[in-house]
Amino acid sequence: MQFGKVEICGVNTSKLKVLKESEKTALLKKVHAGDRSARDELVNGNLRLVLSVIQRFTGRGENPDDLFQVGCIGLIKAIDNFDLSQNVRFSTYAVPMIIGEIRRYLRDNNSVRVSRSMRDTAYHAMQIRDELTSSGGREPTVEEIAEKMGIPKSEVVLALEAIVEPVSFYEPVFSDGGDTIYVMDQLGSSDDDDGWIDEILLRESIKKLPEREKKILTLRFMLGKTQMEVASEIGISQAQVSRLEKSALRELKRGR
Repeated sequence: MQFGKVEICGVNTSKLKVLKESEKTALLKKVHAGDRSARDELVNGNLRLVLSVIQRFTGRGENPDDLFQVGCIGLIKAIDNFDLSQNVRFSTYAVPMIIGEIRRYLRDNNSVRVSRSMRDTAYHAMQIRDELTSSGGREPTVEEIAEKMGIPKSEVVLALEAIVEPVSFYEPVFSDGGDTIYVMDQLGSSDDDDGWIDEILLRESIKKLPEREKKILTLRFMLGKTQMEVASEIGISQAQVSRLEKSALRELKRGR
């Protein structure tokens, strides 16, 4: 992934070091033995991974420097908690940690702003609901509230939903003294999330491949092009694309 000469938090991203997997493993062993300099080197060698993740959170009005710093906190936590005995690449473990840290930051620092007019509509609707409940002896329907207010049902629904306090994914729902179950544990996974997490990991993995193989995998699995389209763009035969693609995938599997 090319970042060019962009500075974020005073760091020139074009000069960031990229560590090989063997170098990461060696440094992780030193870190877990208490080597502080190895920890710093490992952090600096994985800053591009942080940048890969925060790019997915741009466009939300957040300061990139803030997201970068929060992502670095997630990276440090991943370094400190990584289990060397598990047969897993460090980036595979670190990406969800970085994502989780950024999401916690966004959750804690971005409240949903509801307009004054919508709040007024919601409070008026609740007042009408209480009046109708008292006079009718039962909970009124949304249609009845909307009719009493003289506005469409959809406006009542939107207003009432807007003032409901959002529930955090990290809100505990059950604990028996052991592991706590959070709201997020009871939700299904998002295919979209899984897809872009996989894309980040793939981008990190293919960096060590030769340029042609790197381009083939990028066109095939990130841009969704066919082997025929890739062959036409690169200027080789489809058979060559197929052979190089298989060779590159085998190389990535060996690297895992």
